[in-house]
Amino acid sequence: MSDSTEEFNLIPKLKAAVADMGFTRPTPIQAQAIPLVLAGRDLIGCASTGTGKTAAFMLPILQRLYGGEMGKIRALVLSPTRELALQIDEQALALGYHLGINSVSVVGGVKMEPQERGLRGGAEIVVATPGRLMDHMRSGYVDFAAVEVVVLDEADRMLDMGFLPDIQRIFEKLPKERQTLLFSATMPPGIRKLADAILKDPATVTVDLQKPNAGITQSVFRVSQARKGALLTALLHRVDMPSVLVFVKRKKDADQLARAITRSGFDATSIHSDRTQAERIAALEDFRRGTCPVIVATDVMARGIDVDDVSHVVNFDVPHSGEDFIHRGGRTARAGAKGAVYTFVSPAEEGQLADIEKTIGTTLKRMALPDFDTGLDGGRSEAPRGRSGGSDRGRGSDRGRSR
Repeated sequence: MSDSTEEFNLIPKLKAAVADMGFTRPTPIQAQAIPLVLAGRDLIGCASTGTGKTAAFMLPILQRLYGGEMGKIRALVLSPTRELALQIDEQALALGYHLGINSVSVVGGVKMEPQERGLRGGAEIVVATPGRLMDHMRSGYVDFAAVEVVVLDEADRMLDMGFLPDIQRIFEKLPKERQTLLFSATMPPGIRKLADAILKDPATVTVDLQKPNAGITQSVFRVSQARKGALLTALLHRVDMPSVLVFVKRKKDADQLARAITRSGFDATSIHSDRTQAERIAALEDFRRGTCPVIVATDVMARGIDVDDVSHVVNFDVPHSGEDFIHRGGRTARAGAKGAVYTFVSPAEEGQLADIEKTIGTTLKRMALPDFDTGLDGGRSEAPRGRSGGSDRGRGSDRGRSR
């Protein structure tokens, strides 16, 4: 496995792009996948969220496209959500700048005309959600004849969201001779069947499929459902939590919880499918800059949140599966950093949590906040610590406090 990006034998301009973005040591998925993709192999990449999959396919794609015909669609990346597509496109543009290779995002919620211009001949790389790409394809101006590489990112989530028919229609229009890369955090039967249909003699790379990131401190708080909001705001005031991603199951809960957090003295926003594209982008930018340190998200939308330095992930609602638990936690402790995941479990969710612990092979540590009424009978456990390992603080960080 490569210890440095120097070992990938990238062309000089791509090396310069990598250096500008601060990439020095590859993640495990990058170290295993990049040499295979550079060699032209089809690939199945199994890795948890936040393991560096985008660079694992984007670097080899850019190296392949450099020096070839310009102004035609030569690489297609399909993504389940608008947010994830925009972030893949952002990385493609940043890396491709040095090489003169252009990228366009094709997603819903924004005007189609700029996307049409890119599809008609302005971009070599197209990053798209399946539904919006199908909208353009129906208009007849999408030409896939020059496509050399196709990527399905977060393939399991795309199938969960019902995109399989669109994916099949898109692949019917693609050249038969191509390189195909499929990345998925899990490999249920539906994904295996899809892989068999679209890949040729693929190599398989598997990284951290069923284990949370080792840099994450996991804590479980037993609390009644009615007291979860109060517990979260109490933690924000007592523990240093500079950048917090909170997961809820329902869109209306995301909005209500964000408003409650803001009323408690911390700036918070929400992100879910009912918010406009402009609202989502603004929320993510505020979160990235630290001006809004708490973002409340539903699972589907959170797949597209790619933000460095998330200090805490809070499972306000227990996720449905061990896979979802790993996906959520993968938003913190990225690229060797440390992070914390707090999971709030009500009595009705104890069974779900037990299933998750069985899946990940770990019994999660039970914690409690001193002098906090959980709404449950029972004793107290150890108090949580901040990200740096220090003791609880009397107040949260001033960063992002409501003014």
